[in-house]
Amino acid sequence: MKKLHLTFVNSEGKKHKMIPRVADENLSEQTVRQVMADISGLPLFVKNGVTLFVAPASAKYVETIETELFTEEV
Repeated sequence: MKKLHLTFVNSEGKKHKMIPRVADENLSEQTVRQVMADISGLPLFVKNGVTLFVAPASAKYVETIETELFTEEV
């Protein structure tokens, strides 16, 4: 399973990550850049006076591999 990790710079210059619960696993760089630009233009995400998503910094897919050991019949 791949998860999309979006990293932004906040209003204090620190990195802040957003990981959407549902995301297409085959998005293009252009699409992700556009969505991150759209998100950074919204003043909706503020915590303790700090705007969290001011500018896009990076984006990547992180893949998790599960190895099942056993499953009980229920």
